[in-house]
Amino acid sequence: MLTIHTADEGGAVAVEGARVAGVGTLAEIQARFPGARVRSWPGVLGPARIHEGPLPDAPSPRERIHAVLKTGATAVLAEHVDSPELRAAAQRNGVVILAAPRPTVLADLGRADLAVFDEAGTCIATVCAGRLVHRRR
Repeated sequence: MLTIHTADEGGAVAVEGARVAGVGTLAEIQARFPGARVRSWPGVLGPARIHEGPLPDAPSPRERIHAVLKTGATAVLAEHVDSPELRAAAQRNGVVILAAPRPTVLADLGRADLAVFDEAGTCIATVCAGRLVHRRR
């Protein structure tokens, strides 16, 4: 199923499965993918972040990974994934474990990792490998 994510600022991203099918303005993307489901978010749409520090404290590895997703990050640095349980929780949730930071971009056929932030920098929504994994109500 193809979904178009759009926000007040930041254009639109068409997502099919775990991949980006297209990036552009909402009008351009709707013309390319007529009939696609549209999810509109308040805020600024862009690539998901990389969580570069220690993972938040939480009672379980799953909750620690979810806390990262709630910040708009879909990748973590390997040096902060310090147990097999935490590594397994990251992998189960599609969170990428990186050896070093790298630039994040939204590009056709790239992995569909994106986030929407409000004017205060709070994450409104996180999409990890094409799945909506966090949304703030």
